Amino acid sequence: MQEDFLRALEARRNEIRSRWEALLRIERVNTPLANPAALVFMLDWSLDQIFAQLGRMRARRKTARHTAVSTHRFHCPCGRNPYLAYFEAGNQALVEALVLAQAARPGLDSDERDLALADLKVCMHDISQREIESFCSVCQFRAEADVSAAHAAVEEPAREEAQTPSNATANRR
Repeated sequence: MQEDFLRALEARRNEIRSRWEALLRIERVNTPLANPAALVFMLDWSLDQIFAQLGRMRARRKTARHTAVSTHRFHCPCGRNPYLAYFEAGNQALVEALVLAQAARPGLDSDERDLALADLKVCMHDISQREIESFCSVCQFRAEADVSAAHAAVEEPAREEAQTPSNATANRR
């Protein structure tokens, strides 16, 4: 990310934090740990991590850039990971801030604009993936969700096979 965009985001840190918290508070709460009151304490730490990684990405920018940015949404086997909504809200708040910073620069080169957004997406993807996977690795519902998913995967093909016309005819004989 270009240094002036990084500085512009850092200058908007309080606005980003407020927007992230506001977005987090309108998300559906699916567990006590996903309660915004339990997550807001992480906002400053998360922003520190994001700005530090964006700064490191700026230093590596001289080399070839990523051309495809993953828009992969993270999956949690049990769906109870509080970081799913947390990082979705953070991503939205940061993208909004970057767009406002870019809008304040008339005549901005479209390649620079696109690269800054790509850097932000990659940064958020890396940090959120690490934190989401870390939480999932200690989740007490993980084994239960894995077993349920395995049963569903086995039962679905069997159910479909039983409902095919050739099997229905064979069952009547």
